Amino acid sequence: MKLAPDTLTGLRITKPTETAAGLTAVTVSLQHVFRNTDLIRGWKALYHLNQKNGYDCPSCAWPDPDDHRSSIAEYCENGAKAVADEVMTKHTASPVLFQRYSVEELRQKDDFWLGQQGRLTQPLVIRKGGTHYEPISWEDAFQLIAGHLNALDSPDEAVFYTSGRTSNEAAFLYQLFVRQFGTNNLPDCSNMCHESTSVALGETLGLGKASIVYEDFEKADVIMIMGQNPGTNAPRMLTPLEQAKRNGATIIAVNPLVETGLLAFQFPQSVRDMVLGGQKLTDLYLQIRINSDLAFLKAICKLLLDEEKKTPGAVIDKSFIERYTVGYEDFITSLEQYELSDLVGQTGLSLEEVQQTVDLLKHTRKIIICWAMGLTQHRNAVQTINEVINVLLMKGSIGIEGGGAAPIRGHSNVQGDRTMGIWERPKPEFLDKLKTVFGFEPPREHGFSVVEAVQSMHKGEAKFFFGMGGNFLMAVSDTNYTAEALQRCKLTVQVSTKLNRSHLIHGETALILPCLGRSDRDSQAAGDQFVTTEATTGVVQQSRGTLEPVSKHLKSEPAIVAELAKAVFHSRHNNVDWDKLISNYDHIRDLIEKVVPGFDHYNERVQKPGGFYLPNGPRKRKFETKDGKAHFSINVPEKLELQPDELLLMTIRSHDQFNTTVYGRDDRYRGIHNERRVVFMHADDIAHRGLKPQQVVNLQSRYDGKIRTAERFVIVPYNIPRGCAAAYFPETNVLIPIDQVAEGSLTPISKSIVITVEK
Repeated sequence: MKLAPDTLTGLRITKPTETAAGLTAVTVSLQHVFRNTDLIRGWKALYHLNQKNGYDCPSCAWPDPDDHRSSIAEYCENGAKAVADEVMTKHTASPVLFQRYSVEELRQKDDFWLGQQGRLTQPLVIRKGGTHYEPISWEDAFQLIAGHLNALDSPDEAVFYTSGRTSNEAAFLYQLFVRQFGTNNLPDCSNMCHESTSVALGETLGLGKASIVYEDFEKADVIMIMGQNPGTNAPRMLTPLEQAKRNGATIIAVNPLVETGLLAFQFPQSVRDMVLGGQKLTDLYLQIRINSDLAFLKAICKLLLDEEKKTPGAVIDKSFIERYTVGYEDFITSLEQYELSDLVGQTGLSLEEVQQTVDLLKHTRKIIICWAMGLTQHRNAVQTINEVINVLLMKGSIGIEGGGAAPIRGHSNVQGDRTMGIWERPKPEFLDKLKTVFGFEPPREHGFSVVEAVQSMHKGEAKFFFGMGGNFLMAVSDTNYTAEALQRCKLTVQVSTKLNRSHLIHGETALILPCLGRSDRDSQAAGDQFVTTEATTGVVQQSRGTLEPVSKHLKSEPAIVAELAKAVFHSRHNNVDWDKLISNYDHIRDLIEKVVPGFDHYNERVQKPGGFYLPNGPRKRKFETKDGKAHFSINVPEKLELQPDELLLMTIRSHDQFNTTVYGRDDRYRGIHNERRVVFMHADDIAHRGLKPQQVVNLQSRYDGKIRTAERFVIVPYNIPRGCAAAYFPETNVLIPIDQVAEGSLTPISKSIVITVEK
């Protein structure tokens, strides 16, 4: 069965742009919003976006400024696109759409078309053997779910997935319901992105979060951005980067692709930028080979030691190391086994480029190292991030103004979901709190991560799947295997705002439950409610929707969880008054305060403009590791030897998408228009294989003797290192076997797929 079309839509190529944002971004933003809704609704949505009295952007997790926020536009182009998707009124995916198209017919549409059908308006069901989704009442939907859950032989036969969009309030209720039901099967989208970060930082610093705050960027002397494309994936990050540059900071970019958002930024609200042109951002651009970052960082460590020997006490922060860390001597000894020339040779960089990096780092402690999926989605991802921390610990750059570790999270509240307990491996202390506050014994066995959940469903062991947001099928690796896993479930349930492909690849019976979006007014018994979210820097703030929902049949995510709990439990767990919690979300926050550390006086503090910061030990040089110290680690780079016909492929996002949501078929910054099925290759690699630019090819991977194929991709010559290639996610997920994951985190290896290109 074909899961999605592979039709080519007509590629047009232009020269990649050299400056991000500017007036073009403003124009594109407004076009997306006003082609989907009327003028008044559109302006109201944009006016309240990311304001202290408004709602949090449903797109990325970049924090809002701590103090002043622009009243003109505190959002970026992709934020506007996300809102445009949410405020749609000119089109709605009503039951009429599902009467017109069977599920099989909908599968033949591409993801962009599916998204353009608008907001879902009421619950839908497709029963065993059915061909079309049909309307169902909320009551009947909840009873259907409860019947399936209560008929399971074990609670561990159910999987409860969460996307990053879910609010703190919904996430807390969701994990409470799931653990009262009796399982820790709570995989979430962080399993597929920054799980490697959480593991590495937990081991080394004692907290799997960023150790910096927003204002640290403008106080930094050096900012190194590794494996991240902020111009597309976190565009508002460009504003503090621009300010950092104007304050004298040096920016180093480490990335296989030359990305527009790392070159220059033209702030649309700055008269200076619009008149004089954008601010150059990157001072040193290092076009590293895919997944050679660990060797690069280890070469930096060796060279920093050499510089310390030349000027003792001037390069390495020995006092910080002696007071706050362990493992330094073993780490230094381990470096002796590596030849500098060998490490540098793995990266594809010159020794001069690496030495230039060290020269920028050696005389300052105010160093921020940022990273994203380019570091987290490799087999050795945890070790690579550990090496990032080694560099920062050598320099004493943790717990100071203008310095620290800055993992840049993806989805808006993915970090908050984890804080609220959405985790398949909960800490005993958290479970103990649940037991004390709610009077039940939570399950103690670890549950399934995303990859483990898919494997269990594929075996037929897990029989029920519930997705709280997201597009699970397209987000997970090994698309065909994941599809088979979902289809083997007895019931699949998706809580969604819009139609996506996960609705079309479903279990024997399937439900779609339409929910409110961030911008929608959430009216409950006590009046209009707000929810809260956590940004990548640990700021918790309120988000209050202001727009009238597109349908009277939509429910909030907290309300969906509460109604589900009531249907499933009946008289069980009656110590939780679900109706009271939903009538006023203050009651949910009161419970969060009792369970989750750092939320003292939650309702009071979160209503202050801008919210509040959660406690962060590494910022205070307090490390919640087993010995109270930050840990140096010993990490071993591995050479990947490719065969002459092989390339190392990394998946990327276009400028017209966010995660699995496709806003259009263009990638303006890279010069790609009206096509997504492209593969970027070095011109010499194209010629070496006897291929030609814009030739249509298949991409193939070979793991464990099995060939996986992504069909019909157009070759595009691009500025990328020899032996490397790039193509858009999620179209290339089909190439990644479900068991090819990062060691220690089980994150799919989406950034280092060995492929061949076949005519």
